Amino acid sequence: MFRARTRGILPSFKNSRSDGVFPILTAAAAAILLCLHPSFAQGPQNILLVVNEKSKISRAIGEYYRERRGVPANQVCFLRTFDEEEIDRETFDDEVRRPILSFLERGKLEDRILYIVLTKGVPLKIKGASAQRDYASVDSELTLLYQDLAGVPRRWDGPARNPYFNANVRARFVRFSHKNFPIYLVTRLDGYDVADVRALIDRAMAPAAHGRFVLDESRNDNSPGNVWLREAALELKRTGIPDSLIRLENTNAFLSGEQDVMGYASWGSNDKSDHSRVLHNSWVNGALAAEYVSTNARTFESPPKNWKTGPWSDPPATFFDGSPQSLIADYIHEGVTGISGYVYEPYLEACERPQILFPAYVQGMNLAESFFLAMPYLSWQTVVVGDPLVSPYPGTPLPPNESNPPQDPATGLPIFFAKFSSQVKAHK
Repeated sequence: MFRARTRGILPSFKNSRSDGVFPILTAAAAAILLCLHPSFAQGPQNILLVVNEKSKISRAIGEYYRERRGVPANQVCFLRTFDEEEIDRETFDDEVRRPILSFLERGKLEDRILYIVLTKGVPLKIKGASAQRDYASVDSELTLLYQDLAGVPRRWDGPARNPYFNANVRARFVRFSHKNFPIYLVTRLDGYDVADVRALIDRAMAPAAHGRFVLDESRNDNSPGNVWLREAALELKRTGIPDSLIRLENTNAFLSGEQDVMGYASWGSNDKSDHSRVLHNSWVNGALAAEYVSTNARTFESPPKNWKTGPWSDPPATFFDGSPQSLIADYIHEGVTGISGYVYEPYLEACERPQILFPAYVQGMNLAESFFLAMPYLSWQTVVVGDPLVSPYPGTPLPPNESNPPQDPATGLPIFFAKFSSQVKAHK
């Protein structure tokens, strides 16, 4: 399953946090809050692009993406921090979290920014003081900046419940805005090198609304991950995807060499039949992928060409960056447009749910919305790679008063942020 030395899969996070006074949105509450009048979609005006000035590759990727996507120049936040993948919490707080907080606050961007996009060269993961509970991805910790801005007390000892997880009304997923959800959706533009990331961005600009969905069980049993894959096949059919475009593999075989893939989910190197680094799939522009692999986003540094994945029982000398497990950067190199992974052990319960991820995408949610709808926990181990705005399938646009909210006349703050801040103060 997952790493043997962490004893695999936890059945639940009984002590996981809700972080703050804002409750997890129920379907009934969402029905009241959701505005159903389409008129304006999310766009580059809703992106905060984060670049590390000390990283040449970060600057190059930031400029390329800004020009291609049309992100306003005044929505690029420049950090000056270590050009290293792993940092400690003090460095994260001083050189990453606080500068972004200040940037958002100075520009009164709290509500208009929906997506924070990090570039390769911005630190990837935070090494905590304990063996597990306070380790996290930089990306996942930044999702809670909205609550930081409002003064919600922070805790660092384990995962926080995601208020956007599976948010839906009458089986239709809810578009993301701060009217309903006090978080940011954070993605990253990353890969082995500049060429890989530029290709990732190029694919994002021309997504195709077609392709096959490949769901590969590790074996024919009722383990939670396999059940989720079967549910994904059923949910995709309910959205109108024909059987001919859904392949559900429920034997011990490991699928590779699949053609025209739009969605892919599997156990990756945790499947005992998987003995290769790459899938040899062909991917359509806009394709998403997810795996149940505990360290597959541990690094975006390129391993030796002859390196192979393997089990944890292999000699440590054969590991790459401390693990024998697969790397999502290989799938980026091969041609996916969006993918999620984990920097340290997340445990199975915290993994992306394919039965939400792919149906949300097909229903018209964008890349970031789809991954975060499928993500049970924040302030934890997940990394989402890709342009947040990728959206191959038609969907209901976000109303203009949510994509560009007005100011509250009483406080001068963006209106949703002003309301949330007042709720936080009332509960203190």
